[in-house]
Amino acid sequence: MTATGQERTPSANRCPVCGGGAVHGFAQVPDVPVHCHLLMRTREAARAAPRGRIDLGFCRGCGHVFNLAFDPARMRYDEDYENALDFSPHFQGYAASLAQRLVDRYDLHGKTVIELGCGDGAFLRRICRLGDNRGVGFDPGRPPDAAAAEGAPVTILGETYSRKHAGLRPDLVCCRHVLEHVPDPRAFLAEVRAVLGGRSGTALYFEVPNGAFTWRDNGIWDLIYEHFSYFSARSLDTLFRASGFDVVDIHEAYDGQFLGIEARPGDGPGETPAAHGPAPDAPIKAFAQTYREKCDTWRKTLNGLAERGERAVVWGAGSKAVSFLNIFFPPDDGPPAPLPCPVAHVVDINPRKHGFYTTGSGHRIVAPEHLRQAPP
Repeated sequence: MTATGQERTPSANRCPVCGGGAVHGFAQVPDVPVHCHLLMRTREAARAAPRGRIDLGFCRGCGHVFNLAFDPARMRYDEDYENALDFSPHFQGYAASLAQRLVDRYDLHGKTVIELGCGDGAFLRRICRLGDNRGVGFDPGRPPDAAAAEGAPVTILGETYSRKHAGLRPDLVCCRHVLEHVPDPRAFLAEVRAVLGGRSGTALYFEVPNGAFTWRDNGIWDLIYEHFSYFSARSLDTLFRASGFDVVDIHEAYDGQFLGIEARPGDGPGETPAAHGPAPDAPIKAFAQTYREKCDTWRKTLNGLAERGERAVVWGAGSKAVSFLNIFFPPDDGPPAPLPCPVAHVVDINPRKHGFYTTGSGHRIVAPEHLRQAPP
C-alpha cells in the first residue's frame, strides 16, 4: 500500500454520495483480484484471474470513501459467484435475530416483503416464515429458479427492481450487502424511491460493511475490488436523505462489522450531515501507515513459519482470506513473499467451495475434516 496527499479535481472524481468535489486520494493497493467470490475450478485459472487496482478517495464533505479506480464493466455476478455466509452458525444466529427484529418492529404479518440482491433467498424466506409473509426477491445474477420456496410464498426474479414493479406495494424493502457494490448508489436509491411513489408507510432496511471498522479498528483485509464504496454512518445517512428518504435509525451490527440503516420514503431531499461542516478525517490519515505496519507484522510471521518448515492453514475462504493471501502470496510468486508459501490450504465450512481455489493466490479450499489427514 502507498499513501498520497493528492487532491482530486472536482471534474474528474466527484463523490458518488453527496456530489462534492473535495475528494482526497489517500491510499492505494495496486494489484488485487477483481473478484473474491468466484468459484475457480483449477489453480491455473485462479492464478490467471483478472486483477485491478484500489485507489481510495475520501470525500471531505460527507466522509464517504470509494475506489477511484473502480471499473463496473469488470464485475461479474453469475452462478459461479458464491459468497453465502449461512453455513456459519454464528452468522445464522445473527440473521435469525435480525429477521425477528424486523418482523416485530414493523409488524410484518401477512405483509409483502421485497429483497434487493437476495441471492438464494435464504434471508427472505426466513422473514416470510416468521410472519406468514409474501416475499419477492430481485437478483440479476441469479436465474429465476435459483431458489425454490420451501414453506413460504417466495418468488425470485432474475432482474433489477424497477418502476415496472410498482404494483407489488411492499411493506418492507430490504437490501443487504449490495449497496457497496453499486457504482452509482444515488441513482440506485433514486430508482427505489421512484418505484415506491407515495407509499410513505413502507419501511426500508439496508445493510453494508461498516467503513469505520476498516479505518478505526484496522480491518484492513476488508479492502477488495468488488466494493466500490466504504460507507460511514455519516455518508450512509447523507445518501438516504439526499435520495428522498427519512432516516429512522443507523446502527452498527455483527460485532461492529456491519452498518444497518432503517428509513421510510420522505417528501423530498432533506438536510444532510454534510451540510454541517467537513467530515472528520483522523482515522483516514492514519490508515495507510497502519496498513503497512500490520502487513509487515504478518509478513514476518509467515516468513518465520516458512523458515522453520512449518505449515499453516487459513480458516475461511471469504473475501478477507482472499485479500490476505493475495497481499503475501501474489500469483507471480515474487516479493513480498521470498520464501516458500507456508499456507497449505484454506479451510471453509461451506461445502459449495470445497475443491475450488482461492482467486489470485490459487490455494485449494478444503473441508474442516481435511485437517485430520493433514494437520497444520
